[in-house]
Amino acid sequence: MTDRLRALFIDHLSIPRGKYLPGSKIGDNDTRFARATFGVHYDRDLLLDAPFAKVREGMPDMELRWRGDDIRASWEPDTKIVLGDLYDTDGMALPLCPRGALKRAIADWGRHGLTPKVGIELEAYAFQGDENGRLRPYDAPGGVVYGTGPFADPMRFNDVIWRKAGEMGFQLDMITAEYDSPQFEYTLTFDDALKAVDDIVLFRLMAREVALDHGIILTFLPKPIADVGGSGMHINFSFTDAAGQNALAAGPLGGPDHLNDLSRGCLAGLVHHHKALAGLLAPTATSYLRLQPGSLSGYWQNWGGDHRAVTTRVSCEGGAKARLEHRMADASANPYTATAAVLQAARLGFEGKLALPAIETGDGFDWTDAKHGVAPNLRQAMKDLQADRVLAEAVGEELVAHQVFMKEREYRKTRDMEPNALLDFYVWFV
Repeated sequence: MTDRLRALFIDHLSIPRGKYLPGSKIGDNDTRFARATFGVHYDRDLLLDAPFAKVREGMPDMELRWRGDDIRASWEPDTKIVLGDLYDTDGMALPLCPRGALKRAIADWGRHGLTPKVGIELEAYAFQGDENGRLRPYDAPGGVVYGTGPFADPMRFNDVIWRKAGEMGFQLDMITAEYDSPQFEYTLTFDDALKAVDDIVLFRLMAREVALDHGIILTFLPKPIADVGGSGMHINFSFTDAAGQNALAAGPLGGPDHLNDLSRGCLAGLVHHHKALAGLLAPTATSYLRLQPGSLSGYWQNWGGDHRAVTTRVSCEGGAKARLEHRMADASANPYTATAAVLQAARLGFEGKLALPAIETGDGFDWTDAKHGVAPNLRQAMKDLQADRVLAEAVGEELVAHQVFMKEREYRKTRDMEPNALLDFYVWFV
């Protein structure tokens, strides 16, 4: 078979959608989809009044465009793969496009002469089918935190993920078993923000499809198993200046005692917009099973140093490795939207010269200095997002209004579901 092209975009539900196209499309090119895709929910329910999806206006086209330079080899044989940007029928950038929201955030920082750098850590649980066809946790009884080898992964499907990642040019920093077996962590190396998020989007899809070839459902849901820990998507970021230096660095030493004005502003913005960020970073019903006090999950409106119980963690590394780590997000979020939201909240703090609250000194288990956390459920999180007009304008008002509508409907769909039904609602897509 001659090469074909798999052209993709990542929708509002963080689902990859696309087409297989003939080899003649390999290069600068485009294809069309129904804009009403943005009115579709996980259960395939088409919501007629989804904002800006134009379901009641004839369901017109939207156009996916990509650059030939962005096309890369795929993990599928005889297939190239590419991520693109969405445009409306007038040729204008589609406001609902999550990749476009990230590009706007990058451009907003660019006006300060700064280039955002991003590194993302993903956590996931592995499931397999039992004799009755029900999903059960992957059988890895020897798995331990920081586990490697066959006791952590008896089927060695992560070896194949590692090999495929190398073949695609992904720069993996780490694969390891996490605290709760069968949970795994995947980390890609820092890069320019758009490339880093493109890579994590394709890596996540590749990992799920490779695992499926081994009979494993790898899910990035935030809380697929009720009585064990959750899975996050930690967003690490820094900036390079015009001289190529790390703009967050205040010298060779890192940590809270060595913050410059840029770092302090970013921290202040993330704390200030904490409650609203949850609506974009934790956008499923199961997100609020993970975001709980004492869960090391980014629940609290706080920041700290080398402290895993705070939401924004200041790395103890300085110089070229200085960075901030935002720990609220989970990978049910669209990585483009989530990264854009973190960068925009940080920018608003820096530009607005917001005051930085005192550092968290509590242990995060028995006590915390922070008095406020995120909403208790998806519905309230959407109200918090809607109320933060400044963040909504920065991320994109149309995108946020659409998110609020779709997630309010999701809350209604899921609020009475038992755990197995809730897992089935999400697990095939996230």
